[in-house]
Amino acid sequence: MGEPNWGLKNCCNHEQVAFLVTIGAFTFVILLLWRTVLLTPFKLITVFLHEASHALACKLTCGQVEGIQVHANEGGVTKTRGGAYWLILPAGYLGSSFWGMALVLASTDLISAQIAAGCLAVALLIVLFIAQNWTLRGLCIGFIVFLAVIWILEIKTGVKILRYVILFIGVMNSLFSVYDIYDDLISRRVNSSDAEKFAEICPCPCNGVAWGVIWGIISFIFLCGAMYLGLVILS
Repeated sequence: MGEPNWGLKNCCNHEQVAFLVTIGAFTFVILLLWRTVLLTPFKLITVFLHEASHALACKLTCGQVEGIQVHANEGGVTKTRGGAYWLILPAGYLGSSFWGMALVLASTDLISAQIAAGCLAVALLIVLFIAQNWTLRGLCIGFIVFLAVIWILEIKTGVKILRYVILFIGVMNSLFSVYDIYDDLISRRVNSSDAEKFAEICPCPCNGVAWGVIWGIISFIFLCGAMYLGLVILS
């Protein structure tokens, strides 16, 4: 195996072009259907990853997760006790952006796409047992079944769409994370937002909007990084 082509010399080959074109096409479709019910399940999966990131940060800092909720209006709540609050708060938006990047990168190879689908299904199954409302339970069950059907089609037929499903979820998650940060933390400045709460406990002189801008920039870097690293992997 050769050295990674960090400089993207001789870009772009057929796979790299297909990668960029597919991301562009998915972005166009997502923006076109943004306010339709067709994207609602995928928006809710992004909310799920946001809340799951809060929960993961809580567990990694020795806290206790008491429950998770995802609502049909694209809101969500993670109830925690203990843990490092200053890490739990930003973990939602930044974690969601990170998982979007990870899914985009996983889509560059069939094996990694299968691993990503399996990890997502396991995460949904785990959260199913601590879900506190039926919207989240339905989302978990629905996407587990959806991923299982796609996986079976991948194995039993010539329909090879798992990589594209993982890429679509990754692109959707990345775009929605950036939009969600802007909508929740910058344009409307919700007083109960994670950024406002973080500003209260952070010693530096930044308000919630400033932290929203910082988190938004980081999320955008994750999105650009996913495209760059994807091109490196496919070179």
